[in-house]
Amino acid sequence: MSRTMANSRLFLFDIDGTLITSGGAGESALIGAMAARFDVKEDFVGITLAGATDASIARALLEKHGLEPSPENSAALLDSYLHLLAPSMPRHQGRILPGIVPLLDALKGRPDAVLALLTGNLLRGAEIKLAHYGVWDYFEFGAFADDHSDRNELGKFARARATEKHGIPFEPGEIFVIGDTPKDIECGRAIGAKTVAIATGVYDRATLAAHSPDFLFDDLSRTAEVLEALFS
Repeated sequence: MSRTMANSRLFLFDIDGTLITSGGAGESALIGAMAARFDVKEDFVGITLAGATDASIARALLEKHGLEPSPENSAALLDSYLHLLAPSMPRHQGRILPGIVPLLDALKGRPDAVLALLTGNLLRGAEIKLAHYGVWDYFEFGAFADDHSDRNELGKFARARATEKHGIPFEPGEIFVIGDTPKDIECGRAIGAKTVAIATGVYDRATLAAHSPDFLFDDLSRTAEVLEALFS
């Protein structure tokens, strides 16, 4: 039986720039995958990575090099990426971002909090990254690039899985989308959720503030302050 109650809150975390930074491990794996599968050298010029889904990144990379963005080519690229990602992780100086573990511990200990992922990563990529830093097991489920290439569609999957698992409808005001990019804010708004922006990625506080998130933090290191805001 679910330990959650009717007034529980659903916290949906982004990964890159929010929970962890891989130190360039993901980019390195993509470069290797493009070289291995299509014999092209990638430099990411003209490619937006922050906030994008792996599926949309794959399509953009293929189109950039004049390659057909077919399901077969996209699958080949992403399969190679996932194969290269695990060995790439220890070769880069990534880290868990400030305050993440204390906050996750605090939320995990509450019967009225559900922790899940809402990320542009593929499911397997998310697991590789978070397991490397020891934080994969904090999350019960998630919505991933496997579900949809459009990030704004992912909240629907996360909410449906939360309801199925816990038997609670989770009204929009009880859902918090936590991320470091304007796309995370847009994604939260797409399902009417509360948006929590964190300036630990490539976007600074002023840029995130211009998108009017419900909450804005420099980082998540002040656990008590963050919890007070999220449960007020």
